[in-house]
Amino acid sequence: MNDSRTEQISAVAAISDPQRRALLEFVSRNGDAVTRDEAATATGMPRSTAAFHLDRLVSEGVLEADFKRLSGKTGPGSGRPSKLYRRAGGEINVSIPARRYELAGDMLAAAVEESDRTGAPVRTVLATISSATGREIGAAAGSLDAALESCGYEPRDDGEGGLVLTNCPFHKLATNHTDVICSANVALLQGVADGAAEGERSVEFVQPSNGCCCVRITAP
Repeated sequence: MNDSRTEQISAVAAISDPQRRALLEFVSRNGDAVTRDEAATATGMPRSTAAFHLDRLVSEGVLEADFKRLSGKTGPGSGRPSKLYRRAGGEINVSIPARRYELAGDMLAAAVEESDRTGAPVRTVLATISSATGREIGAAAGSLDAALESCGYEPRDDGEGGLVLTNCPFHKLATNHTDVICSANVALLQGVADGAAEGERSVEFVQPSNGCCCVRITAP
């Protein structure tokens, strides 16, 4: 499991606690950053309990915190700054099995934009963009397995030196728009294999079943 997904799952686990969830909901509803006292009063918790859970949410990346003197004064006698909490700017998205609909959305949107700009067929542009995206993913990951895992494909050895992919990160899209999504997926994965540069590997279409991917990656 890649670090990003582990962090996302840890963040979701953090807000499974009802007290932390209540604090998160209060902070989220409040337009401004809140103090520990405000959070404790709003949720009916002792201040020490609220402080503990707020800091846990910060450590998990769900909230952000900084310090500010609420009196507006500075210098000696101005008092200690208060710790303020606000919702973090990032997103938390976890699905089991892993899904990467944002990756598909990025490629599809980029293909439409490029098609509008050049007049080239969207499907042709989508294949080019998918391949280029795959090469970037493969090169950045450092290995083919790491690249596939980062995208949620769950690679498994097929016993012949190749790889079968036991999860489709685009499952709902592929079910509803099979031809478009599977064609883009083939191009994406060929790009991943090329970018990872682990010998001469090619990809081949296989009939998907039981949530598996429609691609097999051949032996080098």
